[in-house]
Amino acid sequence: MASSMRSLLSDHGRYAESFRRFLNNSTEHQCMQEFMDKQLPGIIARIGGTKSEIKILSLGGGAGEMDLQILSKVKAQYPGAHIINEVVEPNAEQITKYKELVAKTSNLENIKFAWHEETSNEFQNRMMEKKETQKWDFIHMIQMLYYVKDIPATLKFFHGLLATNAKILIILTSGNSGWGKLWGKYGSRLPQNDLCLYVTSSHLTQMLDSLGIKYECYDLLSTMDITDCFTEGNENGNLLWDFLTETCNFTTTAPPDLRAEIMKDLQKPEFSVKKDGKVLFNNNLSFMVIEA
Repeated sequence: MASSMRSLLSDHGRYAESFRRFLNNSTEHQCMQEFMDKQLPGIIARIGGTKSEIKILSLGGGAGEMDLQILSKVKAQYPGAHIINEVVEPNAEQITKYKELVAKTSNLENIKFAWHEETSNEFQNRMMEKKETQKWDFIHMIQMLYYVKDIPATLKFFHGLLATNAKILIILTSGNSGWGKLWGKYGSRLPQNDLCLYVTSSHLTQMLDSLGIKYECYDLLSTMDITDCFTEGNENGNLLWDFLTETCNFTTTAPPDLRAEIMKDLQKPEFSVKKDGKVLFNNNLSFMVIEA
């Protein structure tokens, strides 16, 4: 492997831009929106009962867009309830954006926000040191388990924080997506970093089964338009390459044989479909609901 290849996550500015390109070129948010609109209300209807206060814990809440979607569904289901929404997010910039979003969003009365600038592991350690037994009605982890080192321990800990009828919602890459195949085949040849793990819903179901934790799983279709990846020198394509491989400046730093091999694979049916002149990478998502 070329020594100049390095993890994209070490270059926060380029990572942020590559992630933005991913969102622009994928149906990720539309897929999540579909779940929020069609499936989430029925799940939320089972958590609150006659409670006057509903406690929600957001792990890796980011800039808050999805969190506010979830809160709007909870508020609609329990219009009179007081909602406590605690956010665990290690990125200070994201927390600032979250707070700005809350400040300009109407209809958030009866919702109390608290932010903790820390990782889920740091939050876990802090709770264990305090020996707190705080219980939550709804915990969600949206696209964040990739950054957790000991996932089984994390699942076991947060499952133990669920109140009666409470749920944990986990959103992550589906085991049948192109990501799982890409990581499985090429992960060992791409820059390794301690920040991000290659994990899909297939890995997660095995962990939950071994822990004896009950769950439901919903798979929703999503795609990512990677057509620009096959045009030499295309800046959008270059940034998408970075996101796909989690490698900074992949097109200029990767060994040519590795790049050619991945490029060939990405056009195969098990990774992508070709439609209307576009190459659409399989970005399917799994929505896993864990029972108390």
